Amino acid sequence: MRALIAGLGILLAVLVGWAMTQAPLLESFGRVIADPWGLVALADLYLGFVLLSVVIALTERSRILAVILIVALFLLGNIVGALWVAARWPLLRDGLRRMTAASAS
Repeated sequence: MRALIAGLGILLAVLVGWAMTQAPLLESFGRVIADPWGLVALADLYLGFVLLSVVIALTERSRILAVILIVALFLLGNIVGALWVAARWPLLRDGLRRMTAASAS
């Protein structure tokens, strides 16, 4: 699972790189926000960033690293999120297992 998540993050980075060669970002962004569904997609995206930011803030021991990761998430998107989840996969998996076991007892 860890390799799959990391691979998806890398694939997203490749897609971003490709898109940058195909169309100017600001021009494309203008078209997205002009469409009501584009605004919905952006709101959904940023809600996901906020939710993942909460998980990062609760999980990272270093507040400085947490802030850096959260800022990077909002600037670079789910590339950062996917790579962070892949890097922290064992910790996240073990925490979920403990939560599941605690709720079952």
